[in-house]
Amino acid sequence: MTYRFYMTEHAEDDLRQLDRSIARRIRDKLAWYERQGDPLSFAKPLRGSILGSYRFRVGDWRIFVDVDGRGHITVLMVLAIEHRSRAYKRG
Repeated sequence: MTYRFYMTEHAEDDLRQLDRSIARRIRDKLAWYERQGDPLSFAKPLRGSILGSYRFRVGDWRIFVDVDGRGHITVLMVLAIEHRSRAYKRG
């Protein structure tokens, strides 16, 4: 099965606001996850979250994604990137 990450405009804005080294680290980690057979095995499923279905952890940063499966291609839509101190405080 093939997995591919796509970023929402909101997630791209989140990345642009980060220090370049942190943004590069997050992009590199997302690329690494894509190359794995099952990137969702590295994610934590979320229940009742408005932020997405899964969350990936990159150091102190959280990457929130939703999944859209179509045949053999699964789209992992990056919805938001938040520091762990703010990640779960949205209401």
